[in-house]
Amino acid sequence: MCGIVGYVGEQHPKEFLIDGLKKLEYRGYDSSGIAIKNSDNIQIIKSTGKISDLEDKVNNENLINSKLGIAHTRWATHGEANETNAHPHKVGRTTLVHNGIIENATDLKNKLVNEGVVFRSETDTEVACAVINNYYNGDPIKAITEAIKTLKGSYAFGILFEDQDKLYAVRKDSPLIVGIGEGENYIASDIAAIIKYTDKYMLLEDDEVVELTKDEVKVYKDGVKIDKEVQTSTMTIEDANKGNYKHFMLKEIMEEPIVLQRTLNKYINDMDKMVDISSYEEIHIVACGSALYAGMIGKCLLEEKANIKCMTECASEYRYKKIIYDRKTLVILVSQSGETADTIAAMRKAHEEGIDTLAIVNVKTSTIAREAKQTLFIEAGPEIAVATTKAYLLQVAMFSLIALKAAHSKGLEDNYNEILKEAKSLPDYLRKVLNDKDTFAGVGKEIKDARDAFYIGRGVDYAMCEEGSLKLKEVSYTHSDAYQAGELKHGTISLIEEGVPVFAIITNDKIKDKTESNVIEVESRQARIYTITNDPSIMNHHFKYVVEKLSDYFQPILIVPPLQLIGYYTALERGLDIDKPRNLAKSVTVE
Repeated sequence: MCGIVGYVGEQHPKEFLIDGLKKLEYRGYDSSGIAIKNSDNIQIIKSTGKISDLEDKVNNENLINSKLGIAHTRWATHGEANETNAHPHKVGRTTLVHNGIIENATDLKNKLVNEGVVFRSETDTEVACAVINNYYNGDPIKAITEAIKTLKGSYAFGILFEDQDKLYAVRKDSPLIVGIGEGENYIASDIAAIIKYTDKYMLLEDDEVVELTKDEVKVYKDGVKIDKEVQTSTMTIEDANKGNYKHFMLKEIMEEPIVLQRTLNKYINDMDKMVDISSYEEIHIVACGSALYAGMIGKCLLEEKANIKCMTECASEYRYKKIIYDRKTLVILVSQSGETADTIAAMRKAHEEGIDTLAIVNVKTSTIAREAKQTLFIEAGPEIAVATTKAYLLQVAMFSLIALKAAHSKGLEDNYNEILKEAKSLPDYLRKVLNDKDTFAGVGKEIKDARDAFYIGRGVDYAMCEEGSLKLKEVSYTHSDAYQAGELKHGTISLIEEGVPVFAIITNDKIKDKTESNVIEVESRQARIYTITNDPSIMNHHFKYVVEKLSDYFQPILIVPPLQLIGYYTALERGLDIDKPRNLAKSVTVE
């Protein structure tokens, strides 16, 4: 959510700042701005809408000579999306960009107004800027260090001071890195913004203040200079580009066999590397959005295969509700970015109660990866599209392996070796599905004008329905709901109208007849049925797609990609901005 870039070097910062913001568009935003500085002046240019709108404004301005600047993409929280509320903000000698939320902004603002400070925007960011400026007496490190003792909430700041030819930054509970170049240095919300310029970076920890010149980076904690490790990113420029694909979403779907093989290979040849959770009596899977739906599949597998009591909970609820830890419990946290604010809070809540945690994450340098007691990394690589695809699939694969390991450890899986052998063939089975993408493009054409769509299934199939429904509404803006198929008679069947698309997921032999009965019920009300199944004998109503029949552990890995492609092609038919859906952010780093 939101994005920060900053530059100090030997070149004019315009090119880097605009390019960096474009690389961070996937994080979600509704306005943007830059501030560039020379020895006499700070020039601020802001715009609502796309980065291209800001770029046009910047290109039409008479820019000052500069070798220092900061820039920002804003996703509105405090105050509407307009140029006044867009970042950067300037108060006195301080100019600032900010990701996060200042929770005590109202109290601080009232105090500062009484002291004569005039505010121009509705934002908490301008309040933070005023607080830092209030402490500033010519010593930037001292001013920032004192300010962060006053501010409550989450933040990553990029800061310029009117009388300093240096770039400053600090973070707390919001990601920020320092890029190390030659004759120039950078700050950014993530590596994608700077990988074109350098693969060397420092990872800032909470309340660490950094001072950058073109030749030097100094990091301070509590006003004292500290040493920081310089790391090397494995990300490439190609990872941050679409290649020959029209959208990142399609590119990332088509990468699924590659990243699946990369993730599975770490474990299937040596399952001793897989975490064994068989000793726990209860599992809490805590996540948000698609990660939560991956957890729902995990819950089904852990209960059915490993006989472990399991619950899934939305992190934003879990962090505030009373949890009774009355048995040996493990909390599994799932997050692609590892920076999801509610999931971080849920993890810390578990730690306060002395409960073990296991994280399934993609970003190895993230907060959740660093703080969880144990961590399993998926190997998705960078995921740029806002709607997750390949990372979600790997989260499901990780739950498959966790459940298989636990079932084997408890002596509950007689076909353990055969299932591991099946895992080795998964990428090839998945390629076969993805090679049929034109089939799903046809579905997208058929449903592009649908006002509503519904997904029905039972058990693990229902968990997949939730993700399929989310993908459709995320990127195509089609109203869509997922229902347990058996619940249709309890009110929801009243929503079925002639021609409405209903997607039925049917993979469980034990209850397939039950789901088929529900399909017939909605078809009798003139719904148009799209069935995705692993059983060729399932009746073909309007559309049927059959995938390879696999063990229960790995079956979802072949079912979900068709749902992802249907969402993608529906949005494509509607001519929408698929990689950056309206109002959505890739990494939700605030509540």
